[in-house]
Amino acid sequence: MAEDRHRRPAARRRPAQTANTMKRIAVHRQLLALLLVLSAASSYAADDAENPRETPVVRAVRIAKSSVVNIHSEKTASDEDSLFGSAKGRKINGMGTGIVVDERGYIVTNHHVVDGVDSLRVTLVDGSTFMARVVSTDRTHDLAVIKVEPSEPLDVMPLGTSSDLMLGETVIAVGNAFGYEHTVTRGIVSALGRDVEVNETQRYENLIQTDASINPGNSGGPLVSLEGRVVGINVAIRAGAQRIGFAIPIDDARRVIARLISSERISHTFHGIRTRELKSADGFSLVAETPDSRSPAGAAGIASGDVIRRVGGVEIDDRVDLERALIGRKVGEEVEFEVDRNGESQVVTVVLSRADVQLARDNGRNEDSPVARANNDVPSEADRVWEKLGLRLNPSPVRDRAAVGPRYRGGLRVLEVRSGSPAARNGIRRGDLLVGLHVWEMINRDNVDYVLDHPKLKTFNPLKFYIIRNRETLYGHLRLVSAK
Repeated sequence: MAEDRHRRPAARRRPAQTANTMKRIAVHRQLLALLLVLSAASSYAADDAENPRETPVVRAVRIAKSSVVNIHSEKTASDEDSLFGSAKGRKINGMGTGIVVDERGYIVTNHHVVDGVDSLRVTLVDGSTFMARVVSTDRTHDLAVIKVEPSEPLDVMPLGTSSDLMLGETVIAVGNAFGYEHTVTRGIVSALGRDVEVNETQRYENLIQTDASINPGNSGGPLVSLEGRVVGINVAIRAGAQRIGFAIPIDDARRVIARLISSERISHTFHGIRTRELKSADGFSLVAETPDSRSPAGAAGIASGDVIRRVGGVEIDDRVDLERALIGRKVGEEVEFEVDRNGESQVVTVVLSRADVQLARDNGRNEDSPVARANNDVPSEADRVWEKLGLRLNPSPVRDRAAVGPRYRGGLRVLEVRSGSPAARNGIRRGDLLVGLHVWEMINRDNVDYVLDHPKLKTFNPLKFYIIRNRETLYGHLRLVSAK
């Protein structure tokens, strides 16, 4: 009986013991779950804190720095370069910065960085050094393209947009400040749409103002977003001010760069594609407009509204990508254009033609008639010289250097003279070597553009010229009808 009484109370306590056990299990499960959450959170925190010093600015610089180059220049001084006495013949060292826009070595910088230089030396972030040459310049917009010959493809600067910049947004300047290569400074977008007049010959419009420190040598370098993408090209500072610098919006700059590296200018080919660019934080698109039906683009069937995605395997964001995809291609070469048309992907083949020839069906001229072919609606740089001076010019090859003698550094060979033009009326002939206009030497096409763009051109009219013919220097005056 005693054993029975002992067992019954035990039997009555079992439900309470089971309930307590279940509570303990539940608590243990909750603790285990909490530990798992804390462990996961700790793991994530450890990942984020792997390098707590790696801020967004550090990451942006890491992305952009390999496509920034340091530029060192040398030029021969003129009397204008010195306030006291004669400086003529003295060597002047200069500095600037550049941005790689094509892996084959095309680099954009400011015109004033390369203006009048005798030599250019470019240094990459890894210390590699190359000599560079000037490809093309635009004095009005203060932009230039130079070229190096790298042994392997260069890193291209990631493209951003200036269309959605915000006041107060963090930006970073990378450049050759005072010759200290790859200097990094940080600031904000202080203002947008600034118009700045530097002097009587140089005025900028629609600039980005920033308090990121910009110093001599930063010119031509990138203003970078926290995404590591270029949003501007540093161009000027406010003398006497503190932390007031300016940059050309990248959307504006890219339109000029597209012209400076156009396939017509560099490869002397013509495609005839008219486009408009759509840029926003959501992405970039290059949209075709109706081409001339007689152009290569028109003959290939490029249609208004086509979104150009790839050209010859190169991804297309804007007009710069289109032009650089065609650099180096030859007349008659077939190039595949991948386009989106009405939501469907299509491939269109464009056959490139000569840039300086218009077919007889275009306007009744013979097949060797020189015409403007760059943008169809805007005369090309070459045709402006043809229109104003009546000359078709080409930089003289090395074999012509003996013809200019020790007095000149080079010249422009006259390929053709338009009948009835100022050049024709003053006796300039095909084969002459143009070595000077007014007080400036003529070594490349940019020298001619400088004279024709000069704000005081009308005071040079008639424009004095110097040519070499049969090793003899001749001169005369070109009366320009439409001088500015």
